Amino acid sequence: MIPTLSVITAAHERIRPYIHQTPVLTCETLNRLSGAEVYFKCENFQKIGAFKARGGVNAVLSLSEEELTNGVTTHSSGNHAQAIAYAAGLVGTKAYIVMPRTAPQVKKDAVRGYGAEVIECEPTLEARESTVAQVMAAQGATMIHPFNDYRVIAGQATATKELIEEKGNFDVIMAPVGGGGLLSGTALSAHYLCPKAEVIAGEPEGAADAVLSIKTGHIEKAPFINTIADGLLTNLGDKTLEIIRVHVKDILLVSDPEIIEAMRLIWERMKIIIEPSCAVPFAALLRNKERFSGKKVGIILTGGNVDLGKLPF
Repeated sequence: MIPTLSVITAAHERIRPYIHQTPVLTCETLNRLSGAEVYFKCENFQKIGAFKARGGVNAVLSLSEEELTNGVTTHSSGNHAQAIAYAAGLVGTKAYIVMPRTAPQVKKDAVRGYGAEVIECEPTLEARESTVAQVMAAQGATMIHPFNDYRVIAGQATATKELIEEKGNFDVIMAPVGGGGLLSGTALSAHYLCPKAEVIAGEPEGAADAVLSIKTGHIEKAPFINTIADGLLTNLGDKTLEIIRVHVKDILLVSDPEIIEAMRLIWERMKIIIEPSCAVPFAALLRNKERFSGKKVGIILTGGNVDLGKLPF
């Protein structure tokens, strides 16, 4: 069932001892540049450096002892991988993490640092899924999907829940969209706690599948894949698409130069590290200033696991 407010609240209580209640920061310079009153929910300061800790921990802590016996597995290019590795360590079970060989080395090293076993595969969804299937067959591990799982979605929803509880009502709440786990959770928390807010997503032009999926009502593939936002390359799932179609107002596309500029502004003006995927919603706001002028906007800054050897500036 799609998570209700009580389910999201229960998830929040379940994970609270194991996550940070991340700060909400503002920046007068960025407000002036954007023309909006922007509140950044800084999940780059979260455990494992990304919001994914919320969904991963909730999913793992929701499993039965029997489901945990033979470990857990997932496929991920990085942040969900670290989340499941971290969560598995909390409950003392083994984690088998399938990662594309092209995933940033910093993320592979972090997953191993949490004690998980990394199994590399080719950088395609088909390779990820077939490799996970092999792990499940060989080890008997329980699969936790990176986003198309209501337990994961409920966990991700807690970031927006905290934002609204701390800063009150918003005109707009923004998040990036890849597989849609965060966006689904964001939309649900906004629907329950701040129903007048518009939920708007940012998506890279070089991975523009969600904007098509919303229009057709079916899971679509991007016309082409070419973006610096490596965390947003996944297609939506059936669960996330269903929630997003009902509760998300719009998906705005941005170019890689716009993503890089937004990322640079946050580094320079706010003095915090964010990864390219994290900058996408702010890039969308800057590209569409007139739409957000004078509005109170909440943005989920999703993570800060950037490969410092590959900075775009």
